[in-house]
Amino acid sequence: MTASAEREDRAADRLATALTEAVADAIRAADGYAAGVYMRSGSPEELRLAVLAGLPGPLFRPWWRLHVDRPFPVADAYRLGMEILLADPEESTRRYPQLVAGLPFRFGSLYVPVAAGTEVFGVLTVLRPEFCGTVEALPDRDRLSAAAGRLGTALRELATAYGDRALLWDDEPLCLRPPSVGPAPARIGRFTWDPAGGRITGDDTLWELLGTPPGRFAGTPESLASAVAPDDAHQLLSALRRASAGHPPRHPLRVRAGDGTLRLVELRNPGEPPEGDAGAPSEAGGTAPGGDAPPGSGAPSGDSTTAGSGTAPGHGAAPGRGAAADGGTASGGGTAADVSTAVNGSAVAGRGAPEDGGAPEGGGAVHGDVRSAASGAPSVCALAAADSPAVPGTAGARPAASGPGEPVPGAHASRARPGEPDADAAPPRTVCGLVVDPGPDPGADAVADPLPEGVFTLDRLGLVTYANACAVELLGRDRAELLGRPLWQAVPWLDRPAYEDHLRGALLSPDPAHFQVRRPPGDGAQPAPRSHEGDWLNLSIYPGKDTLTCKVVPVGHVVDSPEADPAATAPGPAGAEWATRGTAAARDTAADVASLASLYRPVVLAVALTDAMTAHQVSAVVMRELLPAFGGRRLAIYLLQERRLHLAWETGFPKGFLAPFEGVELDARLPGVETLTTGRPLFFESMDQLAAAYPGMPLDAEVGARAFLPLIASGRPVGSCILGFDTPHRFGTEERTVLTALAGLIAQALERARRYDTEAALARGLQEALLPHRLSTHPRVVTAGRYLPGTQGMDVGGDWYDVIETGDGLALVIGDVQGHGVQAAATMGQLRSAVRAFALGDRTPDKVLCGTNQLLIDLDPGQFASCLYVRLDPGTGRALAARAGHPQPLLRHPDGRTQVLDLPGGVVLGVDPGARYPVTEFRLAPDAVLALYTDGFVERPGVDIDEGVEAFRTALSQVGAVHPQPGRSSLARAADLLTEEARQAEDRPDDMALLLTTRRPAVDGGE
Repeated sequence: MTASAEREDRAADRLATALTEAVADAIRAADGYAAGVYMRSGSPEELRLAVLAGLPGPLFRPWWRLHVDRPFPVADAYRLGMEILLADPEESTRRYPQLVAGLPFRFGSLYVPVAAGTEVFGVLTVLRPEFCGTVEALPDRDRLSAAAGRLGTALRELATAYGDRALLWDDEPLCLRPPSVGPAPARIGRFTWDPAGGRITGDDTLWELLGTPPGRFAGTPESLASAVAPDDAHQLLSALRRASAGHPPRHPLRVRAGDGTLRLVELRNPGEPPEGDAGAPSEAGGTAPGGDAPPGSGAPSGDSTTAGSGTAPGHGAAPGRGAAADGGTASGGGTAADVSTAVNGSAVAGRGAPEDGGAPEGGGAVHGDVRSAASGAPSVCALAAADSPAVPGTAGARPAASGPGEPVPGAHASRARPGEPDADAAPPRTVCGLVVDPGPDPGADAVADPLPEGVFTLDRLGLVTYANACAVELLGRDRAELLGRPLWQAVPWLDRPAYEDHLRGALLSPDPAHFQVRRPPGDGAQPAPRSHEGDWLNLSIYPGKDTLTCKVVPVGHVVDSPEADPAATAPGPAGAEWATRGTAAARDTAADVASLASLYRPVVLAVALTDAMTAHQVSAVVMRELLPAFGGRRLAIYLLQERRLHLAWETGFPKGFLAPFEGVELDARLPGVETLTTGRPLFFESMDQLAAAYPGMPLDAEVGARAFLPLIASGRPVGSCILGFDTPHRFGTEERTVLTALAGLIAQALERARRYDTEAALARGLQEALLPHRLSTHPRVVTAGRYLPGTQGMDVGGDWYDVIETGDGLALVIGDVQGHGVQAAATMGQLRSAVRAFALGDRTPDKVLCGTNQLLIDLDPGQFASCLYVRLDPGTGRALAARAGHPQPLLRHPDGRTQVLDLPGGVVLGVDPGARYPVTEFRLAPDAVLALYTDGFVERPGVDIDEGVEAFRTALSQVGAVHPQPGRSSLARAADLLTEEARQAEDRPDDMALLLTTRRPAVDGGE
C-alpha cells in the first residue's frame, strides 16, 4: 500500500471513529433511541448519512441521501446553520409536511449543525419520544449542541491534519447499535497480540467463544476483529491498533457477535494500567508500583477492590477512575464498580452510560474488580484472576495459526481518535485483551418458551435475539436460522414493504403495531405438527427502548389489537365466520402488497408539488421524487402548446436524442403522443416490446423499459411524461395504478404552474412599467441600475431605484417597500412618483423624505418603506444624503478601497408623522463608485447582516475599473458582476435593487 493510500485510510478511520462516538454521545445527551450524522459528500449539493445508530439501515434507505435544498429539517439545519427542534408530530407536520408524509409516526426529533466557527460540516440528529413542550426539550437541545460542538472541533482538527476532502462521505452509512442495557457476564476469553511477531495467542475460552479451532485461526488482528464482532470489526480493529501504539481504550468496547449477542472487549499494554490510570488497586487493596498488577496475578489490570470494602485510603484509583463500592460511581465520576454495570451501562465505541445509569459519562470499565452489591456477581477481572492466565506460554494459552488474515469488510487500516497520535506513529506495543460473553438472560427461555403464543424479540437493528418454540413453529424457521439475523432475511416472506412500514413505525413510535401477515404455501422450512403454510397470522410489535417484543398468533386466535373486531375472539360460529371473512378479505387485499412507492410517493409528491410555482419547479420536483421511488433513470416531460408537444424537461437521455421529437403534432404515431390523445398510459417492460409496437421509431437504448403517462388535468390535456429504466422492468398492477395517479398529480401541478406563469407575466409587465425605462443622464455622471425580483410568489416586489434631474444636479434614489407581490409593487409605484415630484420641486433631501413619509401615512396601505435619497453635484462631487431606515451605502475609492458610509438617519417611511431625517454631506471623487442597494443583497436567513454587508463590500472592491474605455470594465459590467450570483440562484427570498454611480474626470484633468 502506498503512503498516500495509508494516509487516506488513517483519515477515513479517524473520521468514522469521531462520528460513531458523537452519535453515541447524542443518544445519551437527548435521551434518544436513535441518532445519525449527515456529512457533506463529493457532490456539493448532497448530504449523505454517514452513521446511523439504533435503526436498521436498509429500512431507512430512502433517507441515506438528501439534497441541501429540500424542505427537510436536516437540509435546513445545514443550509441555515441553525438548530431545529420538532417536539411532536403536530409541529413536524406544520413545519415539514414532507418529512411526516414519509415517516407518519409519533416521535420527536432534534437537528443540530456540526460546525467549527462559520464552517458547517454536517448535521447531528436524534430521534426520541415526543416532548410535552418546547421548554422540556431545552436541556436536551443544549446537551446535543455541546456534543455537536465537540464533534465540530474534532472534525476541524481532522481537516487540518488531512485536508478538507477527508471530511467528505460518499459511502453507505455505518449502522450501529445504540447504547443499550445488557445482562451479567458469563464467559471470558483472553488473548495477547505481539505486533512485532504479528501473531495472536489465546486461551481455550477464546477459541470456544469464536467457534474456531486455534489451528484454523489466521492469527491477525483483522481475523480476530472479524471473528469477535463482524458488524463492529472496524471499531475493534481500530482499538487494537491504538493499543499497539500505547493508547488502549480507557473503557471496555461494547460490540456484537455475529448472532447479535453483546460482547465486551478490554485492551491494555502489559505492565501498565489502562490509559488514564495513575495506579489501580491490587487484590489486597493496595496499588502495585507504577499501577501494575502484582506479578503472577494474571489479572489484566490491578483494580481488584472487593465489594463492601470500598477503596482503601491512599490506595484509591486515580481521579476520574475511582470505583464506588456500591456499584454506582465514585465522586470523581470514576469506574463502574461491577461488570454488570459495565455491561448494562450504555456504551458505543467505548463510551458509557450517563450517571443515572450507574456508570460515568465515559462508560463503565471492565477492569474494576469489585463485586456487585446488588447481585454479588464477580467482575470480569475477578473471574479472569480465578481462571488460568492468558500470558503466552502459560496454561490455557494457545497460539493461533500463522498466515494472512482476511480483511474486514468496510474496516479501515487505522482509526486513531482525532487529536491522538496515529497508530503507526509509535513503536508497536504488545496488547493483552479480554473478550467477555455476558450470555443470555438465564430466565428468558424458561419464562417464554411454555407460552402458547409465538414470542420473539428484535434489537434496534432488526436482528432476532430470541424466539420461543411457538414462534419457531409459526414462522417456519429453525431457531438457529432466526437468531442473530435480520428479521426480513431470516423470514423472507416478511420482506415486504407494507410489513416494513409497520416495523419502521414500531422503531420510531411508542405505539404498538398490529397487522396481519400471510405465510405463503410451500414455505415449510421448519417441520412441525402444524406447518401453518398458507395461514394468515396476527403479528403485534411492542416497542421498547432497546428491544422490540413481537407476538405472532394465527388469525382467529385471541387478538389484543385495539382495532380488532370483538367477534374475532368470540367462541362459536360467529367468531369462525368472522375469521373466515377476515381471512378471505385479507387474501384479496394482500395478494399483491403495495410497494414502498405506492405507500408514500403519492403523498410525498403531492406535498412537494404544492410548493412548486413554475413548470420548471414542477419538473424538478418530479425528477427528485419520482425517479428514486421507482428506480427510473430517465425522465422527459412534454407540454402541449397549440396542438404540438414541446419538451419542458429531460434528464438521463443521450444528448440530442429527443431533439427530433420537439414540436411533434398530435397526429404523429409516437407513444408519447398516443398516450395523451387516448388518455391511456402505455407500459413497455422491455425495449423489444417498444420496438415491436412502434417499428422504425428511434430508440435511445437496446435494453431497458419505458412508461408513457398522459398528463391530463380536469379533462384537459396538458402533456405527456416518459419514465425510463436501464433494465427490463415488470410493471405490476399496483405500480401501474400508482404511476397513473401520480401522472394526474403532475398534470394538475403543471396546469397550475401554467396559470401562474400567465399571471406572473402580467405582474412582470406591471413591474417594468413602474421602474424607470431610462435613467436621467449628465455628461460628468455615469449610472447603472439593476432589479431582480424575489422567486417566492410572483416575480414582482416593492424595491425600486431612480435617477432624477434636479436643477443643476442629480437625485439618486433607492427604496424598498415592505413585503412582496402586487400590493408592494403598487405602493412602490406611488412612492416613486411622490419622490420624483418632490425632487423636481428642488426640495432638499430631508424635505423630500418628510413629504413622502406624510404621503404614505395618508395613503395608509398598511405598509412601510425604507428609502435613501442622495443629491449629487456632478461638477464638484458634493453629495447631500438623507436616509429613512435604509441600509448604509458603500463608497469605492479610485484606489480600490471600499468603505461603508456612516450616515445618520430616521425611521422608515409610513410610521411616524413627525419623523425627521438628518442630512449628511460627503464627496464623490472622480472614478469613485457610490453603491446604493436594498437589503436583498445583504440579508440571508441565519446569517448576520453585518456579514452580508462585509461580503458585498468585498465584492464591490473587486469589480475593477468602471469607465467604458478600451480594455477596461464599464459600470454596467460592474453591476452585472455584483448581481450575477443572485441572478443565477434558483431561490431569492427577497427583491434586490442596485444603483451604481460614478463621476468622470474633467476633460481638462481637473475635478
